[in-house]
Amino acid sequence: MPSSIPESTPLIDVRSIHPRERHPRIFGMVDALDDGGSIILVNDHDPRPLHYQLETKYPGLISWEYLEQGPEVWRVRIGREASSGCDCCCGS
Repeated sequence: MPSSIPESTPLIDVRSIHPRERHPRIFGMVDALDDGGSIILVNDHDPRPLHYQLETKYPGLISWEYLEQGPEVWRVRIGREASSGCDCCCGS
């Protein structure tokens, strides 16, 4: 793992989680992230569909960085971008 990722970054290894429970657990962890926080997702296949779902639910607020891309293990750093502090409709 790159050294820029703190050892304290939460990790979720979904390979041992029942498929039906994976996305709800991941979304729960993403919902709980503070601005600038991140989690590491470990999976046995490319979680690209999850990426699309996160982009839909959190437009412009989530970062996605592949740390390892198969063929047996995928590791992805999912981060919550720091907000601008503006809660109005300006989007800045």
